[in-house]
Amino acid sequence: MKIMLQSIICSIILHFIYFVGIMSVGYIKTKYYKPDIAGAWDKVETLQNEVAFGYVISSPYFYLLSFVGGSMICGMLIFSFNKIFNLTKRCS
Repeated sequence: MKIMLQSIICSIILHFIYFVGIMSVGYIKTKYYKPDIAGAWDKVETLQNEVAFGYVISSPYFYLLSFVGGSMICGMLIFSFNKIFNLTKRCS
């Protein structure tokens, strides 16, 4: 039970770092963005031909699966670390 709780906390921390990092990068890019309005008029025809194709994962099931998968990976790492270094049954 202790390993499961530790792995869930580890997964929460990793997801928190991920989301804070994404928001920080977006904030910094927005804060320091300097538009080149005069230069954009020179490339009007090329701008109209540019198309971006992409895939955005916005399903809540993806985040649930990443949380559960992250918890399982963290749990396996904690269990392996404890097994290798024999931390759970240390004799004094």
